Amino acid sequence: MSRRREPVPFAFLAEADTFRSNVAPPPRRRSSVGQVAGRWLLGLTIVAGLVGSVVLGGPALSTPSTTRTQQSQASQGH
Repeated sequence: MSRRREPVPFAFLAEADTFRSNVAPPPRRRSSVGQVAGRWLLGLTIVAGLVGSVVLGGPALSTPSTTRTQQSQASQGH
């Protein structure tokens, strides 16, 4: 019993799900030690930059816990 499909403008798209290739892709090449070390170093540099920006920028973004109103001498009438 054959299945009837809806007509589509591009017939090759309708049959694409039934097509299976018998050609296997080539195996992935292993990364060299230098490439792995470079990736680790790049990742570590990015993480260190983000942590450093949070550490250095944190105090600038926080509000002081004790806020005193400072008045200039001119506003006191001196």
